[in-house]
Amino acid sequence: MVQTAAIIEGTGPSLHDQSVDGARFRQALAAHASGVVVITAQVDGAPVGLTVTSFTSVSLTPPLVSFYVDRASTTWPSLKLADYFAVNVLADEQTELAEIFARRGIDRFANCPGWRIGAYGVPLLAGISARLTCHRHSVADIGDHILVVGHVVETGTTGGKPLLYHRASFGSFVPHPRESE
Repeated sequence: MVQTAAIIEGTGPSLHDQSVDGARFRQALAAHASGVVVITAQVDGAPVGLTVTSFTSVSLTPPLVSFYVDRASTTWPSLKLADYFAVNVLADEQTELAEIFARRGIDRFANCPGWRIGAYGVPLLAGISARLTCHRHSVADIGDHILVVGHVVETGTTGGKPLLYHRASFGSFVPHPRESE
């Protein structure tokens, strides 16, 4: 069963009266590094997928994760029909894969070697750092995006380094050396 989240509206001045300029908002957001995932699903026997940098954990009990999709996404009309989806956490050498799944108007899976159908019928990408298979838990319209929450039903990891996105560029994580104890 898909739940629709309730949004609590605040009182007081309109949020639009307090909004920051769009260019400044984007500039501030660009300072935040985020992981890069490809959300995949299968709808009517056809695989669909898109690159997302807004993925995050929501809850440990129950295990919930979320991501946002732009309302203008050409993939969302198909993706929203899927009961299950996979979150493919891209490895640091998968920049090209991130770019493929961000493009419009192409067969993304034709340009994606080594993917396979996993449990629950979801497409799983090869060479990723981790994957989470999810059942759609809830969906909410928020601003110019759609919030999708998934209940995690299966996971897998490889231990590889994740691909990161920062200031409109892809990169990899380099840990600081640990101080000896």
